[in-house]
Amino acid sequence: MNVLVNDALLAAFVAGLLAGLGGLVVPALIARVPEPAAKVPKEPVEGAEPVEPEEPKALYADIGARAGLGRRSALVSALCGGLLGAATGLDWPLVWLVPLTPVAVALSVIDWHTRLLPRIIVLPTTFAAITLVTAVGLATGERDALVRALLGMVAVRSFFWLLWFIRSAGMGFGDVRLAAVVGLVLGWEGWGALAIGVWVGFICFALPGLTLAIVRRDRSLMRRPFPYGPFMVAGALVGLVWGTALAGRIWG
Repeated sequence: MNVLVNDALLAAFVAGLLAGLGGLVVPALIARVPEPAAKVPKEPVEGAEPVEPEEPKALYADIGARAGLGRRSALVSALCGGLLGAATGLDWPLVWLVPLTPVAVALSVIDWHTRLLPRIIVLPTTFAAITLVTAVGLATGERDALVRALLGMVAVRSFFWLLWFIRSAGMGFGDVRLAAVVGLVLGWEGWGALAIGVWVGFICFALPGLTLAIVRRDRSLMRRPFPYGPFMVAGALVGLVWGTALAGRIWG
C-alpha cells in the first residue's frame, strides 16, 4: 500500500512539474498560430432576415500577449498534470498525457476567445498521440488497450461528426477534430472512462447556458454559440481521473 501511495505521489509530482513547465510555453504557442483567411461577407438575400455581423475575431498574437497568461497556463497545466499523474501512477499513459496537457490548455484558451480550434495544432497533436499510443501499445504488449483506444477514437470522432453533420451551426468542425484525440486517450483507459468523459463534457457545456437562460428568462441565450472545446477537455480530464470508478458505480 505504501509503495502504491509513494508511486502515485511521485507520478503526481513529476507529471505536474513537467506539465507546468509545458504550460509556460502556451502563450508562445498561441501567438505563433497563423491567422485564418478573412471571410468574404455574403451578399444579403432579398426577403431574408438580416444576419447580425459577427464580432471581429481576437488575434492570436493578442491572446498570447495577455498579461499573466503564462503563469495561469502553467498553474492549470500543473494541477491537471498532477491529477493525471496521481490517477495513472508511474505508467505508460503519462508518456502522452503529460505533453497533451499544456496543448489542451492552449486549445481551450484559443477556443474560449475565438470559438476556433486551429487544425494546425489539433491535427499534429492527434497524429503524435496516435504514434505514441501505438508505439507503447505494441512495445508493451497492451494490444487490447491499443485496439480499444483506436476504436474509441473512431467512435467519438464519428459521433461528433454526426452531430456536426446534423447541425453544423451548433458545432464547429474543430470540435470534430479534437474529438479524435479525446476518444483515443479515453479509450485507452477503458469504455467506462470514455463514456463518462464524453458525457461530462456535454453536461459541463449545457448547464451554464441553461442556467443563464433560466436566470435571465431569455431562451435566445440557449441558441447563442459557445465554445465547446474547453468543456470537452474538462470532460476528458474527469474521464481520465475518475471515469473508471464512476462508471463502475453507475453501471456496475
